[in-house]
Amino acid sequence: MNTNILSGLRVVEGAAFVASPSCGMTLSQLGADVIRFDPLEGGLDARRWPVTREGRSLFWAGLNKGKRSIAVNLRSPEGQELLTGLIAAPGEGGGIFSTNLPATGWMSYDKLRARRADLVMVNVLGNADGTSAVDYTVNCATGFPFATGPAHGEVAVNPVNHVLPAWDLLTGMAAALAIVAAERHRRLTGAGQLVRVPLADIAFATVANLGWLAKAQVNQEDHFAVGNYLYGAYGSEFRLRDGRYCYVVGLTRRMWDELCKATGTTERMSSLGQAFGADLSREGERYRVRHAITALLAPWFETRTLAEVESAFAGTGVCWGPYRSFRQLLDEDPRVSEANPLFATLDQPGIGPSLVAGSPLQFSATSAEAPRGAPRLGEHTDEVLATLLGLSDGQIGALRDRGVVGGPIDLGA
Repeated sequence: MNTNILSGLRVVEGAAFVASPSCGMTLSQLGADVIRFDPLEGGLDARRWPVTREGRSLFWAGLNKGKRSIAVNLRSPEGQELLTGLIAAPGEGGGIFSTNLPATGWMSYDKLRARRADLVMVNVLGNADGTSAVDYTVNCATGFPFATGPAHGEVAVNPVNHVLPAWDLLTGMAAALAIVAAERHRRLTGAGQLVRVPLADIAFATVANLGWLAKAQVNQEDHFAVGNYLYGAYGSEFRLRDGRYCYVVGLTRRMWDELCKATGTTERMSSLGQAFGADLSREGERYRVRHAITALLAPWFETRTLAEVESAFAGTGVCWGPYRSFRQLLDEDPRVSEANPLFATLDQPGIGPSLVAGSPLQFSATSAEAPRGAPRLGEHTDEVLATLLGLSDGQIGALRDRGVVGGPIDLGA
């Protein structure tokens, strides 16, 4: 039985940064054959940070897991013709191209569609009008930087950008969904299409979907940072006796009741609610008196270590989690280890043994795709040219001699 749910789907990828490569990685981890092409010397993110002490890109290794890699002279008309032939190669499941590179010249939808009429092309953009944008330049316009960081009242000061490229990652997922949807449409109708996925539109749609635009428009009210509190309910961080931190949430009524019970504060919370005229069974009321709730709970946490908090909350309905650095996450959390089938330790060329994640999606009808590492640049050049374009060893050798294709290449500092 074939356990890869997207087996038979072939995607050619020309990509850089986060959104577009994460789209291909998502599909690859579900069994699709994703063939990434790059210039002979490596693309824009071949050496992007984070890197090892020797300068090898952990970014590249992380976002290109499970793909095949070919290295081509993209400036060469002969190289462009090879890639056009690869994108338009016949066969069910092929004829799919994903890119965030400029879709102009030989890489334009119209040029490629002339070679295969049912071409599916997904083009990730910065802005919908085609102008450039990256996660940081989009995020600064969404309003979230003024709702992030220490509380500062009703004055929009000191914007704080988050370090997680959230819009890139959401865009990558949306692009992966677009490919699956457009391929399904092609199977049903025989028609290909161009799908445009603007990064900025993904971000702005999210702001609207979460209600923040409506709050600004309907209430004529802005939203500013409230520190680490959970907006609209109760959630707060607490410093522990051993210097560690944890975060506790009382979002639902059950979560709230379990938190009060586990910390022995049920009666005092009832008195607190009466003092403030607040019904603490309601999440909005818990948010309104959040500072008083935190002051009441803080002594319980201050006298306990992380291990003691974990023991006290074990088997209860308390929703909580420890704060961890990346190294603490690796050292302490069994969810980030081979105890979790999501992970496997692989010896990545040039990097060494490290944990590699597979797909986090769990399908009941198929087994999970085993985690796979990233290829070396151009590792599959000969294989792809031979199997998909039917080139002989002699023809491939001649292309190499003329500097049209290359690889495998170690991407060092």
